[in-house]
Amino acid sequence: MEEQGSNEVIQGRLTALREKMAASGIDYYMMPTADFHNSEYVNDYFKVREYFCRFSGSNGTLLVWQDGAGLWTDGRYFIQAELELAGTGVKLFRMQDEGVPTIKEFLQKEMKEGQTLGFDGRVISAKAGETFEKALADKKIRFMFDRDLADEIWTDRPKFPAGKVRVLEESVAGKSFEEKLKSVMERVEKEGADSFFLTKLDDLMWLFNIRGCDVECNPVAMSYGYFSKENKVLFIQKSVLDKDVMEYLAAKGVETQEYDHVANYLQNLPAGGKILIDSRHCSYYICKLLEAGQTLVAKDNPTEALKAIKNPVELANMEKIYLKDSVAVTKFIYWLKKTIKTSEKITEISAADYLEQLRRSIPEFLDLSFPTISGYGANAAMMHYEAAPEHQAVLAPEGMLLVDSGGQYMGGTTDITRTIVLGPISDEMKLHYTMVAAGMLRLSAAHWIHGCTGRNLDILARQPIWNMGLDYKCGTGHGVGYILNVHEGPQGLRWRMAEGMTEAVIEAGMDITNEPGIYIEGSHGIRIENVMVAENDVKNEYGQFMKFKTLTWVPIDMEAIDENYLTDTDRVLLYTYQKKVFDKISPYLTEEEAEWLRKETKADQTALLKTII
Repeated sequence: MEEQGSNEVIQGRLTALREKMAASGIDYYMMPTADFHNSEYVNDYFKVREYFCRFSGSNGTLLVWQDGAGLWTDGRYFIQAELELAGTGVKLFRMQDEGVPTIKEFLQKEMKEGQTLGFDGRVISAKAGETFEKALADKKIRFMFDRDLADEIWTDRPKFPAGKVRVLEESVAGKSFEEKLKSVMERVEKEGADSFFLTKLDDLMWLFNIRGCDVECNPVAMSYGYFSKENKVLFIQKSVLDKDVMEYLAAKGVETQEYDHVANYLQNLPAGGKILIDSRHCSYYICKLLEAGQTLVAKDNPTEALKAIKNPVELANMEKIYLKDSVAVTKFIYWLKKTIKTSEKITEISAADYLEQLRRSIPEFLDLSFPTISGYGANAAMMHYEAAPEHQAVLAPEGMLLVDSGGQYMGGTTDITRTIVLGPISDEMKLHYTMVAAGMLRLSAAHWIHGCTGRNLDILARQPIWNMGLDYKCGTGHGVGYILNVHEGPQGLRWRMAEGMTEAVIEAGMDITNEPGIYIEGSHGIRIENVMVAENDVKNEYGQFMKFKTLTWVPIDMEAIDENYLTDTDRVLLYTYQKKVFDKISPYLTEEEAEWLRKETKADQTALLKTII
């Protein structure tokens, strides 16, 4: 892989691409991070952008022209992108930084009248395509979206994903396919549509109560769904369906068609129908195809909002799974702090592997929910750093290790980050850690009135960090799937609303991460992340008040806390959380581990709370 991704290899691929562009009359060629469903994480088959520029982050778009190339990505990946793009000739455009143009603005300025913009229309969303159409209309720019130039160059491209599918029992899912579809079609009808075309993979898995394995760590199967009063059609590679799945779908009245038959099916729909599509996820190619005979009702997938509110069965299962996962992470922290003091060699990867082993010992474990981020020292300043065998740090009894990890279980999907002290750290690191912990705890304790979005609550986590003149270039939280994708909408916690972003009211039953952080390039990175669920609180003449219920019970590292920086309220929140961690986790630990946890959480000092209060 190192040889294949050398600077000379990358430059050779870009040269070959430019030759194909010239032969096809394409002046600019665009390659996003997406599959045919605009998924956040994609199978290796779709990693075209990475093939041509080496950047491996989960978000970024590569634009190539005859005498240059640019990569647009967000603040989570600035440090990583600089390292991976070095020597390739690809320029980094830091999205949302002052003075940095968006791709749309760049094309508006650079493209000449009558030139051609090329892209694979199957991996560009309809919404993005329409944005470029409007932005470039004055220059009469032509669009060529029916060719995948990468496929003509990438001769050893991985095979198209085709993993096996399983049925999720209703005792785990909580609701049947029929119940879910009824709710979905009621919303479709309210939007004035008579049919619904669903392309988002995790929404399809949720609706059909099935799970796949076509994307690493994301239990989804390549598929589409079409629904009307008369039809329920699942487009999927039939080779991935065993007898039990076929019988399940047939019993539900679902017609199965081959995945690659979807275009032909849509082209042959009776003309004049009103079909609901979500232009954020439906491809530009599919929408252009549908426009020929259908009236498009462009609305958010109704499945998204329904899926985000976890039902009672899901919530009960999640609570059990999060406790088991928290026990595994707590055991990992104990092992790491104990072992780092010996001469045994521990690396970023071997530490992550040990944590994975602990998770695999849990009976319900299925897979990781994303590749573990294990960053030591300055590596932790890269928010989505991923260690590799050829470049990984060896841990030492000093500094801190940031571990962001999670598991897929039959009963929930977890996501947790802890920054762990391995030895002496600077006063600045203690200040930063203490303020990150304070922000996380303040948000956990939030009370708000129904109608607020994450934009209203984000400041609770950022305030201690903003008070120091610091910030982190990402949101504070995201929804988490249920045995599904670790990132899920529409709920989120962020103050910045960039073009195209939407915000959703936080409803009871929505889960969301709480993960403030501080990242100092070349020095250290700190993130503390729990998952919470929104619940109804008191209701009175002012309205319905709400609160969060915490699901994650893993200790905050008291070695990194300087209580001089905490308010009395912060100290109450800290010691209350730590005591709950001890009470919930200690019954599942060995005697030695439990004694360590007692000291780690300072559980015996909770009597101080009375004097503080």
